[in-house]
Amino acid sequence: MGQETIPFPFEVPPSRIQQEPEVFVSSIFSCLESEFMTLPKGSAFVEYEVFHKGYEALKQGTDGFAAFLPDPIIAVIRDTPISFVVLRSILGFTPSEWAYLTTQETAIAVSQGAARSMDRKVREHPCRPMRLQPAGQQRLEALVQTACRIIAAGVDDQGHGTLHRMDKADTRSGTEGIRSLSQLGVPYAVLLYERFLGRPFAGHRDSVSELVGDTLEVAIEKMLADAGVSYRKTKRAERIRGFDQAPDFVVPDEFRPKAVIEAKVTEDDGTARDKVTRIQHLAEVRRQWQAQGKEPFQVIACISGRGFAVRREDMKKMLLATEGKVFTLKTLPALIEHTVLREFASR
Repeated sequence: MGQETIPFPFEVPPSRIQQEPEVFVSSIFSCLESEFMTLPKGSAFVEYEVFHKGYEALKQGTDGFAAFLPDPIIAVIRDTPISFVVLRSILGFTPSEWAYLTTQETAIAVSQGAARSMDRKVREHPCRPMRLQPAGQQRLEALVQTACRIIAAGVDDQGHGTLHRMDKADTRSGTEGIRSLSQLGVPYAVLLYERFLGRPFAGHRDSVSELVGDTLEVAIEKMLADAGVSYRKTKRAERIRGFDQAPDFVVPDEFRPKAVIEAKVTEDDGTARDKVTRIQHLAEVRRQWQAQGKEPFQVIACISGRGFAVRREDMKKMLLATEGKVFTLKTLPALIEHTVLREFASR
């Protein structure tokens, strides 16, 4: 006789979840998948071949990395913009950090937003010659001047317990170190150590963090649209009457909500716990509405990522708060059928 298949929590009455929550925690865990091995590229992703083109352009403009002079480098960046990102990679700074130091060390105010915008435009159009307005040209000149000074200075010995951001294999001894490594190659142990300090793909992960979450939200939107369900997707930090923090989706709208959907993709258990707390709070708001004689709404959670598969107790709290309406990417096709959303399906 075959083993009984465990149903998903959204397929059973809430009373059964109350009776044996651990069974349904295991059911959800069984279909949670991690997305951390793959990342969306996004529109500003830079392929290695393009990055290398910028590297070679900057190498030529600095006489083989022997002379970091602002005017030749600015000319290179205007002609081959991706060399701007190569220069930033030599520094090892984020655009915001580079902007901050530039503002501190020059008479030119370069806002962090302006630096991020310039960096993104370069990554989106890495080989299209730059056309800058006077203010943009002024900011670029200030950024490059700051970079040249910092690179040329190298690093002095630091006191015990501190680490200088330029104390890297290539920039520790200034221009000479960069030139030498470009000619000799980098020992593998050094490469691995600096990768350890910086985390692989860290900069790219940060730049596409919203896109990672969008994969789930796009899937939810498609489900709702395909079924003809009216919905309202809220914006970041938007205020919705009746909610101190707006849910990700409201069905059919915020004026008469019958369902709210919280969506989250995370590989971090701390972030997952924050989302569980948020969902519990929505369940409390629902209870308050009932106590006030208002028509309650259904709380639905759509989740993905290994962060939710760490703490069983947190998953139990989510199941109880949503009365079992927890869906993963694998079970998302059941979203409409097994929630109040089916009452709003028009096709």
